Amino acid sequence: MEENHKPATSSSFKKGDDKEESSEVEKPDKETKSEQPQSQDIDDKEKEERAGIKHTLQKSYDDIETFLSKLENDAEAPDIPDFVHKYVDLVEKKLSKHEPLFHDDGSFLKVVDQISRLYKHLSDSDKAPLINRIGQIQQQAMCYLEDEFRSLLEEPDLKQEVVADQHGEDQSTLDQSKEESNFSGYSYQVIPKLNKIAKEMIFGGYESECCEAYMVTRRNIIDETLNKLGYEKISIDEAQKMQWEALEKNIPPWIKAFKQCTKVYFSNECRLVETVFSGYPSLSTNLFSNIVRGVFLQLLNFVEAVATIKRSTEKLFKFLDIYDTLRDNLSSLDGVLPKWAEELRNEMTTTRCRIGEMAIFIFCDLENAIKSDTEKTPVPGGAVHPLTRYTMNYLKYACDEYKETIEKVFKDHSKIERANSTNKPRSYEGDSERNKYDDEDQSPFVGQVLRILDLLDSALEAKSKLYKDIALSCIFMMNNGRYMLQKIKSSAEIHQAMKDTWCRKTSSDLRNYHQTYKRETWMKLLGCLNVEGLNVNGKVVKPVLKERFKSFNAMFDDIHRTQSLWVVNDKQLQSELRVSISAIVIPAYRSFLARFSGYLDPGRQTEKYIKFQPEDIETFIDDLFDGNSGSMSRKKP
Repeated sequence: MEENHKPATSSSFKKGDDKEESSEVEKPDKETKSEQPQSQDIDDKEKEERAGIKHTLQKSYDDIETFLSKLENDAEAPDIPDFVHKYVDLVEKKLSKHEPLFHDDGSFLKVVDQISRLYKHLSDSDKAPLINRIGQIQQQAMCYLEDEFRSLLEEPDLKQEVVADQHGEDQSTLDQSKEESNFSGYSYQVIPKLNKIAKEMIFGGYESECCEAYMVTRRNIIDETLNKLGYEKISIDEAQKMQWEALEKNIPPWIKAFKQCTKVYFSNECRLVETVFSGYPSLSTNLFSNIVRGVFLQLLNFVEAVATIKRSTEKLFKFLDIYDTLRDNLSSLDGVLPKWAEELRNEMTTTRCRIGEMAIFIFCDLENAIKSDTEKTPVPGGAVHPLTRYTMNYLKYACDEYKETIEKVFKDHSKIERANSTNKPRSYEGDSERNKYDDEDQSPFVGQVLRILDLLDSALEAKSKLYKDIALSCIFMMNNGRYMLQKIKSSAEIHQAMKDTWCRKTSSDLRNYHQTYKRETWMKLLGCLNVEGLNVNGKVVKPVLKERFKSFNAMFDDIHRTQSLWVVNDKQLQSELRVSISAIVIPAYRSFLARFSGYLDPGRQTEKYIKFQPEDIETFIDDLFDGNSGSMSRKKP
């Protein structure tokens, strides 16, 4: 071929002496033309050879079937005719070219079936060389089938495979969605092929290879599908080394993956394996068991990993999310897992119980958080304590978002909760009003909430004693008590659980603190307006009167300067206090002023001792509890 090629190339250059550029363009054309006929001849011969083999194989099919029928029906094996040897030669020649045997039209499987039957029925004969050849051919054919089986399995439509939560919890919608996606992600043309290949491999004695290919491939596909949902495998060792923020981000993808597996993937996998291995119920059951078991235990291992981390109160709600997921999807598993999966159900129940126990411990740790707050510095201005804010917002969120779940957890694990809360706050002792919260009709969760509130109340009472000023300690207790009350009233769930008993008791406490505050501050101020000792023998004693005005001015100025720095953030409480103070002070001052101001000499004496008019008093009272520096600059001239 090279000898013919070279003259053709050289002649092409000779023809191009007149037009060099043209000759260079023509060169590859002539080379191509010189090679094309030879390449075409090879292709034609190859096609003819393939067609011949195919024709011969198809022509021999009936002869082989007749021979196999005799082998299967006759007690003694007949002599092996020449066409069997020729048939084996044709199959071997075709397989040696590393090409499938026309499997698109089903002839490949027919040939493999015949080869398997020949090997099975001739294995006891004395034709060892032929048997060995057929065995080798069968092994090679089975390798082709295994590759084809694996290749078909590896190409599902994962978009169809992921029937996500956008369909909600409605089972009919979910069923419809699964039908639309052909339940497996494979096309309707692929599944019959998988079934035929599986049957042929099992018949040919390659059951283990077929099952291994199926199990490994399907497990990898499920793992890939879960990865697309954002789920990652995390071992217990890895979880213990991770920061909570990093581990927490993996919980929502785990929840989504668990729901998808129990509601979609496992049922789809069951239907798929039963379809592919139809006629082999024991085999399909074992395959499904091994695949599902591996995935399911992997998902539960993540929960076990989460359960091993150090507990803290902020982790409660993620634990409850996991608990909800395990609880709510148990019924979905019941419809998928047969009786042999009792072990998996038990594993799930055990894991759920462990998460529930952890949730109980975490919630009860709120008591420890209150007890461990030993800060000795009082909150400036008697404001709401950070411990009060944290505890009440925690309880409110728990009741608003998780009351049903958390009550279920406490009901199932009340013994744990009781054991973890043996030390009750001192307010329980001898307090019949509080003790009745812990009656038998009260749910364990509500009982725990009441214990926490009682403990918080006791802690706040202790912290109120850090203030030297009794009036300020009363403001502190009113601020915190009102905050607790408002949080409970703003939560329908927790308010309903309390049945107004705690609210009535707290409201009564607030009224008592209010009365104490007025007595310690404003009632002492009114003592300056006492008329006793002002009249002697029917005459007003001016020095005593001047001292009364002077004392009132000094005390009111001190109260204003001090209590303007105090804080009452609750606008309703702030208004109630100001109205209450005005109702006490202003009428008494106005009356005293009207009765005795005339006894002072007009001019300098009046200006010196009468610093405030009733309107000024009202204005200054409105300055109180803003947390701002007190100032008399707003005094009217």
